[in-house]
Amino acid sequence: MTEQTTPPNHSPALPEPKRARQRNWLPSLVWLIPIVAAVVGLTLVAKILIERGPVITISFSSAEGLEAGKTKVKYKDVDIGLVQSITLSKDRSHVLTTVQLTKEAESFTADDTRFWVVRPRVAASGISGLNTLLSGAYIGADAGKSEETKKEFAGLEQPPIITRDTSGKQFVLHAADLGSVDIGSPVFYRRIKVGQVAAYDLDQDGKGVTLRIFVNAPYDKFVGINSRFWHASGFDMQINASGFKLHTQSLATVVLGGIAFKSMDDSDANAAAKENTSFRLADDETAALKEPDGRSQTVLLYFNQSLRGLEPGAAVDFRGVVLGEVKSIGIEYDDKTRQFLMPVVVTLYPDRLGRKFNEQQESRYTPRQRLRYLVAHGLRAQLRSGSLLTGQVYVALDFFPKAEPAQIDIERTPLIFPTIPNSLDEIQNQIADVTRKLSKVPFDKIGEDLRKTLATLNRTLSSAEQTMNKINNDVAPEITAAMRDARKTLNAAERTLSEDAPLQQDVRQTMQELSRAAASIKVLTDYLQQHPESLIRGKQEDK
Repeated sequence: MTEQTTPPNHSPALPEPKRARQRNWLPSLVWLIPIVAAVVGLTLVAKILIERGPVITISFSSAEGLEAGKTKVKYKDVDIGLVQSITLSKDRSHVLTTVQLTKEAESFTADDTRFWVVRPRVAASGISGLNTLLSGAYIGADAGKSEETKKEFAGLEQPPIITRDTSGKQFVLHAADLGSVDIGSPVFYRRIKVGQVAAYDLDQDGKGVTLRIFVNAPYDKFVGINSRFWHASGFDMQINASGFKLHTQSLATVVLGGIAFKSMDDSDANAAAKENTSFRLADDETAALKEPDGRSQTVLLYFNQSLRGLEPGAAVDFRGVVLGEVKSIGIEYDDKTRQFLMPVVVTLYPDRLGRKFNEQQESRYTPRQRLRYLVAHGLRAQLRSGSLLTGQVYVALDFFPKAEPAQIDIERTPLIFPTIPNSLDEIQNQIADVTRKLSKVPFDKIGEDLRKTLATLNRTLSSAEQTMNKINNDVAPEITAAMRDARKTLNAAERTLSEDAPLQQDVRQTMQELSRAAASIKVLTDYLQQHPESLIRGKQEDK
């Protein structure tokens, strides 16, 4: 750099600034922030990609309560996924819910995994999902055990009654009808809830229903091979010839119904039943615990009287022991007698008559032959009133030695058993005869005569009342005065008859004189009786 000389009379010139070139290899601190943010973002993305689980699609009939980006998928209240999107299916019959599962929830892609929407529900098993009133609905899951996996699932419309992590056993029940039982209805053992109804379906032939129940552990060990099940509905009410009966299992069954079971005996030898063992579901406890009826016999009874009060199911009784029941009631017209007959079909169980009656090895006669012998000795069927409260009647079998002879054809099927009218009908006939006789009595004329008699009696009573009033007004004062006079007379007589009265002394002396006179007269009489001649000659002097 050359020096410049400054001219005179001028100030020296300022030096020009020097320019230093900045180094390019030193980074600026400004770029450090976005670099760190990018690294953090890449780390989060990598973490999300690493922890990200499979994506599945669940179909539901409705998207009620579901919301994309908010609705969660939970298993035992633990989040295992999130709803990403909700779309409508092509045929608009259901909705498709896309769910992003977590890495830990890969097992929920098993083929038998179940999903359902948890929302407030009121069902036979109780009220559930109340916590969703504040938090909102979510999708519940039940992990499957299948080794096969899939990505599309059909969601359940109702929560499953039994999840796969519940320990216990399932059993199958066969019943004539469902009754008041529903899915979730309780199962009781000794009035303790031990399980619930899991499912039911109609039989293929349409003649009954099949139910599946689940008994929780450790109560499943009480279900034995000889256990009996019956409907424990809200009210088991029976009104029959025996009267009125009411049975209840528990308060829950009043609203929900239920099923109860019990073993035939309490011995330890009752082996536990295996899972999926089939049992018969009886209508009530009595039908469930009764002994097997054995073979049945259909018998036809003809009654020539009213069957009012007799219904199918009524008992056929033999001296207090139920031998069968009434199956049907009808009416027939007999052309020969030109009368209407009332046929009653009953089912009898001969085994209830005892072992000896049905054993053919010890006797050469068959049960039908013995039945003919009993009929010949007065065995008849009769309708009897079972309860005055309900008015129902039942069929009674008994011996009537004075009954008219009857025969029974033991070869005919069904057997026609002889009957006899009951005593109540005879009493009714007698009452009807008495009523007819009473109807001939002229009650109208008797009533008219009675009215006349009552009118006459009324007049008589009126006259008597007038007479009594007159006596009270006229005679009563006179009677009072007469009583006063009588009282005075009695007082005077009392004074006169007292011991110190002069009259009493005079009378006493007079009586003494009369006694002496009577004695003298007696002496004279005795003397005259001994000496009657003295009346003429006079009294002789004493010598």
